Amino acid sequence: MSAVFKSMEAGFEPMTESRLDEVVAIERRAYAHPWTRGNFIDSLRSGYQAQLLCVGDAIVGYFVAMQGVDEVHLLNITVEPEHQGQGWGRVLLDALALWARSQRSQWLWLEVRTSNKRAQQVYLRYGYRRVGERKHYYPADQGTREDAIVMSYKL
Repeated sequence: MSAVFKSMEAGFEPMTESRLDEVVAIERRAYAHPWTRGNFIDSLRSGYQAQLLCVGDAIVGYFVAMQGVDEVHLLNITVEPEHQGQGWGRVLLDALALWARSQRSQWLWLEVRTSNKRAQQVYLRYGYRRVGERKHYYPADQGTREDAIVMSYKL
C-alpha cells in the first residue's frame, strides 16, 4: 500500500456516469477484454448495484451486481491493477455480501475465466464453491471464446 494511502480512509460511493471515464480506464488496464462504457451505462440504467471503493478521490476498485430472486449475481469486480494483492478484493467481496444480505438474498453467484487463477483463488479463500462451467462464455483472442467457472457463495 502506498504511503499516501496509509493516511487516508477507504470508503464506498455509488458508481455514477460522471466517474465512468475513470472506471473504464481501470477496466482497460485490468483486462484484455474489458467491459465497455456502454456495458457500465446499461448496468447503471438497469438499476444494478454498482459501487466504487475509493481511497481519498482515487478509485481502488468497484463491483457491479444484479439482484435476482433470493440471489445476487456478481457481474464485474475489479481492483485497480497497481493495488492488487493488497486485500482490496476481499473488501469489495465483503461489501457485496453485506449488501446482498440486506436484500435478503441467500446466494451470491459469479463466473470467472478458467484462465484467471488468481481470481479463482481469491473467491475460494473467501468461501465460494465451484459449482459448474459455462462453455465458450467469455470472448478471447482471435475471435475465440473461453470457458467460465461458475461459483456460488451461501450467505
